[in-house]
Amino acid sequence: MDDTIFYDTLRQGLWTATLVSMPILVVALITGLTVGLFQALTSIQEMTLTFVPKLAAIVGVFWITMGFMTETLVGFFQNTLVPIIAGG
Repeated sequence: MDDTIFYDTLRQGLWTATLVSMPILVVALITGLTVGLFQALTSIQEMTLTFVPKLAAIVGVFWITMGFMTETLVGFFQNTLVPIIAGG
């Protein structure tokens, strides 16, 4: 395998991983900031208050974007990795 093919495939894989993880990371960030702001404004320092809303938001976004994630990963494998493996 040529170095350029290897690095291009690695770049595409990292970009696909970024695309797939972005919705969950953005929602976790927004939820964490919102809960942190709420805790700072009300002086409530309960540890489960940060965990439960984040977990619920992450599970909800994962459920909503599951189709997008699957299509993105399957497309990457079918268009990039399988031809490289089959081509030898």
